[in-house]
Amino acid sequence: MEPERVPVEAEHHIVTARQRARTMAAELGFGVVDQTQIAAAVSELTRNIVLYAEAGEVLLSVVEQSPGRVRALQIVVRDRGPGIQDTDLAMRDGWSSSEGLGLGLPGTQRLMDFFELNSKAGVGTTITVRKTIP
Repeated sequence: MEPERVPVEAEHHIVTARQRARTMAAELGFGVVDQTQIAAAVSELTRNIVLYAEAGEVLLSVVEQSPGRVRALQIVVRDRGPGIQDTDLAMRDGWSSSEGLGLGLPGTQRLMDFFELNSKAGVGTTITVRKTIP
């Protein structure tokens, strides 16, 4: 099955991506708390696209984490922006490159079961998160 693609180029796309992720989570049987956590993670990650990269996309899909056994909702958020200069610093609680609270990436990592950050200066950033389907 092909991932569902949600383009992100403007503020209103944050809402679209968040709503689509929450709907997909509900369809997969996630409870309200997990749906809220997934929506919050997508909102945070897509907001970073709008703030720092101007354009990108969200890919929503179901993946197998182990053959035929454990499935997860996977969310890939990617852009072709300037990249994150210091990923270790960006993952530190309390640090922010803007006027935010600095809870974005580390907070997103805590909300999800899997978190992977790949970023290269001048190429862009790809963040993959997963939540195991109940």
